[in-house]
Amino acid sequence: MQATGEFEVNLQPLEAYAPGSDGVSLGRMSINKTFQGDLAAISIGEMLTAMTAVEGAAGYVAIEQVSGTLRGKRGTFVLQHFGIMNARESRLVLEVVPDSGTAELTNLAGRMTIHVEHGKHTYIFEYELP
Repeated sequence: MQATGEFEVNLQPLEAYAPGSDGVSLGRMSINKTFQGDLAAISIGEMLTAMTAVEGAAGYVAIEQVSGTLRGKRGTFVLQHFGIMNARESRLVLEVVPDSGTAELTNLAGRMTIHVEHGKHTYIFEYELP
């Protein structure tokens, strides 16, 4: 199945445990999102980042717990992020953490794709819900 829509995201810096060295900056941020569309939900989570001295080269990992409704089914689930960027390309993977779904979203599995164009964030969520 597929769910689509838009979302707003608010990232705020948090105190980092490890600041980085040798031209690498390590960071930590809070994540707050509001999803609209087939996924009507909010999420809260944390992100860890690594930015190198080369412009555009970075990586991040994040965990966010999503709470709301997916095509009318209510519950929560966790999304795990893995992102790598350089000057030529970027790769971003968002997957539902296995067995993280609750209530009507129990046994949810899937992957989310995020697109950002002109400051507007959209998602495509390919999922399975037995």
